[in-house]
Amino acid sequence: MSDAIQPTRLMEVAEEAARAGGAVLRDWLGRFTTREKGPADLVTDADLASQEAIRTIIAERFPDHEFLGEESSGGRGLPSDGTIVWVVDPLDGTTNYVHGFPFFAVSVAAVQGDSILAGVIYDPLQDAAYRAAAGAGAWLGTRRLSVSGVTELSEALVAVSFPPQVREDSPDLLDFLAVVDRCQAVRRTGSAALNLAGVAAGYLDAHWATAINAWDVAAGILLIREAGGIVTGVSGGPFDLWRADFLATSTPSLHAELCSCLGRPTK
Repeated sequence: MSDAIQPTRLMEVAEEAARAGGAVLRDWLGRFTTREKGPADLVTDADLASQEAIRTIIAERFPDHEFLGEESSGGRGLPSDGTIVWVVDPLDGTTNYVHGFPFFAVSVAAVQGDSILAGVIYDPLQDAAYRAAAGAGAWLGTRRLSVSGVTELSEALVAVSFPPQVREDSPDLLDFLAVVDRCQAVRRTGSAALNLAGVAAGYLDAHWATAINAWDVAAGILLIREAGGIVTGVSGGPFDLWRADFLATSTPSLHAELCSCLGRPTK
C-alpha cells in the first residue's frame, strides 16, 4: 500500500523522474534556432515531453499513485482517501528557457493529504539535484543542506516571484518597493523552484510569492523545512499547498521582520 512507502524511497523515484525530465529539456534546448519562428510551440512540446518522461517513470514505479502536472492539471486539490499524488512542474522558468537564460528547473514532489513527503528540484544545466524526504533532511549530492543564519533583513539577499501581470498599482510591486529599500538586495530570477532551493542551500535568505501554483513550490517548500527554514503563507499564517502563496525565510526573526515589512504581521 502507498501509505507504507518510505519518504526516502519516494525521494529516490522523484530524483530519477526529475533527471529524466531534465534530460528531455536539455535535448529540446538545442532545437531552438530563432525566437521569432514559433518558440512557444517548441517550449510547449518541451514541457509536454518532459512531463511525459516524468509521468512514465512514476507510473512504472507506483501505478496506484495519482499525478498532477502543470501541463495536465484539470483541477486543484488533493484526494481525500490518502492516495499519494505526484505534483510536478516539468519546466519551471519557461520564459528563461525560451530566451536561453540558463536558469530553469524540473520540480517533482510526492504529496499525501496535507503532507509533502518527498521532493526534488533538478537543475539540468548544472546537473544539480536538490532533494528532500520528510524527516530525512535536505541534500545536494552528499552535502546536507542548511539555511543561512541571517537574522536581519538589512543583511538578507531576498528573492521574489511576481504573477504574470504586474500593474503599476499592484500590491506585489508595492511589496517589492517596501522590501528593496530595507534588504541587502532583491532578486527576481524567473524560477520559484530554484529560488526555494537557494533558500534551502543558504545562498538566498528569503523568498516570497503571492500568486503561484502548487507544482511550482511543493518540492521547494519541503527542501526549506528539512533544511531548518521557516515557511508560512505570505500572510504569516499556515502554509496551504493549494493556495501556494508563501513566505520562506532562514530564521524566525528574519521571517517576523519581513512579514512586518510587507505589512502582514505574523499570526
